[in-house]
Amino acid sequence: MKFFYQTVLVICTSSLLFACGQQTETATPPSATAIAESKKQIAAMLDSFNLAAANADYDRYFNFYTADATFNGTDATENWDKPAFMTWAKPFFDRKKAWNFTSIKRNIYFGKYADMAWFEELLNTQMKICRGSGVVVKQDGDWKVQQYVLSASIPNNKLDSVISLKKAEEDSLINILTHK
Repeated sequence: MKFFYQTVLVICTSSLLFACGQQTETATPPSATAIAESKKQIAAMLDSFNLAAANADYDRYFNFYTADATFNGTDATENWDKPAFMTWAKPFFDRKKAWNFTSIKRNIYFGKYADMAWFEELLNTQMKICRGSGVVVKQDGDWKVQQYVLSASIPNNKLDSVISLKKAEEDSLINILTHK
């Protein structure tokens, strides 16, 4: 009887693994034409996204995000879901002066599926060069930002100076975060 149960377990496990493998193996990667068109659409969306912020158009800007989007800013404490980011950003938009980011170099990448991509771009900003990166997904025919990460760039030859400036504040934060 023990042999019977072991055999059934092996057959079931093998079948499950085979079925899971079959699902991932049958995914059809997007065609080169579809990727080229999607890259144009994503680039246009990101340009419009940045323009909405520059024009302090709150509704338009936040409509570019998915409902479950996250935003990570340049400060280590800036890790928000969409509602929290909207609350934080509202005063900037209300005074009609949000942020003005212009892409100066952008890369868009696709994996196996045509409805998800990731990007990274260098941005000309009021903080000088920053890097914006994130994940975009296609929902109801439109590309939306699901995750956005904004990073301030620091030239390597200036890094030691910057570390000195932020050391005390970030050492304190590291202590708090590692002792939770």
